[in-house]
Amino acid sequence: MAVLYGSSPVTSSMTQMNLNRPINIAVVGDVHDLWDSVDQMALQHLGVDLVLLVGDFGNESIETVRAIASLDLPKAAILGNHDAWYSATDWGLKKCPYDRTQEDWVQAQMDLLTEANVGYGKRDFPELDLSVVGSRPFSWGGPVWKNAEFYRQRFGVTTFEASTARIVSTAKDAASQRVIFLGHNGPTGLGDAPEDPCGKDWQPIGGDHGDPDLQAAIAQTKAAGKQVPLVVFGHMHHHLLHTKARLRTPVYKGSDGTVYFNGARVPRILKTDAEVLHNFSLVSLTAQGVIEIALIWIDQELHIREQEVLYSLS
Repeated sequence: MAVLYGSSPVTSSMTQMNLNRPINIAVVGDVHDLWDSVDQMALQHLGVDLVLLVGDFGNESIETVRAIASLDLPKAAILGNHDAWYSATDWGLKKCPYDRTQEDWVQAQMDLLTEANVGYGKRDFPELDLSVVGSRPFSWGGPVWKNAEFYRQRFGVTTFEASTARIVSTAKDAASQRVIFLGHNGPTGLGDAPEDPCGKDWQPIGGDHGDPDLQAAIAQTKAAGKQVPLVVFGHMHHHLLHTKARLRTPVYKGSDGTVYFNGARVPRILKTDAEVLHNFSLVSLTAQGVIEIALIWIDQELHIREQEVLYSLS
């Protein structure tokens, strides 16, 4: 069921959505400084209703975040571990290239994104009849509570349990009963093989490297009566460290119908002698849930050159 590829931009006449048609969502995987004006034009040209950005814009890359913040489309973003590269860890603090008594690049990124920044927060989209709820920002993933001082100082959060409580409180306050969770890393529970969406693909091989606080928050949000059709994240790149024979599995569907999607297709811009291609993932969402997820590569003339269906309900 190919319903993803609009060719005209969103206009003011589309402010009130026809809720009988699919909502078209663009997912932007880990950016790692690969973002330019073509990305802005491509998203406008595709006519998507919502853009979700999973973070890792760069190593506290203020100019990249500034460019993304200027995107004039409904959007929600979460910041990743690279977005606190010089601030969260002891070794990062030692390598910090700026005077921390004069500048705070982490806070600068959050300030630039303003209401689009949903880490430990939310953004309601009443015209789409959905809310986007952010998980723990700056996540490195895994079952150990890392960067304790960073989270205590920045957010007053000191444990996974406290992190879960903060996410759930926000989700309960969401205006819509339909909630999309947006994380940098995905939740635990999606498999412990190295090829799974959050599987550990470095030595020692194997293990679930998802976020336990996000898993608990999703379960508690559902128990509170919210619908969670989609969970979007990145962080765990599609190329695997332990093998070149296959790629990471990007999609997991839960027994209750929730679709979990890892959109980290890295690098997201490929340059050859002949062309430059940018990737996005496009999600089609209806009242029945996620209908389709497709990875697309778009060229400088805004033509879709390649597409791969990663998930289809049919």
